[in-house]
Amino acid sequence: MGYKVPVSALVLIHTADLQVLLLERADKAGFWQSVTGSIEDGETPYDAAIREVREETGIIATDYNFYDMHASNVYEIYEHWRYRYAPGVTHNTEHLFGLELPAPLPVQLAADEHLNYEWLDWREAAKKVFSWTNVDALQRLGERHGLVL
Repeated sequence: MGYKVPVSALVLIHTADLQVLLLERADKAGFWQSVTGSIEDGETPYDAAIREVREETGIIATDYNFYDMHASNVYEIYEHWRYRYAPGVTHNTEHLFGLELPAPLPVQLAADEHLNYEWLDWREAAKKVFSWTNVDALQRLGERHGLVL
C-alpha cells in the first residue's frame, strides 16, 4: 500500500434547515466528523468528494445538490495519523464541499471507517466535531445562509 496524498476533501452533508450529518470514526472512538478523505491517483478533490460520500454513506452525491464551497484549509496532520503519509509530510490541504439533501437520509456506514452517525443542528455539530477545519466548514455553511456560529 502506498502513502496517502496530503490533499483531501471534506463534505458537509446537510438539509436546507441545516441539519448536518456527522460520522464517528472507527479508528478513534469519540471523534466525530463530516465525510472526509484523501484524493487517490488521478482524482481531483471534487472527484474524491463524490467518491467519499458514496463510500462512507451510500449516498450518491450527484443525485442531489452537490457543490464546491470554493474554500480550503491547510492543517497539520495529527501525529498518530502521519504514518499514512510519506516521511516528512506534516500538512494536508483540505478542500470543502457541500451536499444539500431534501431531508435527513438513512446512512449505510462503511464499518471499517465509522461506528455511528447522527443528524444534528449545524451549531450543535460545530460543538461536536474534533477538527478546527470541520468547524470552519460549518461556519461557512451558516454564513451561506446568513447565520453566525
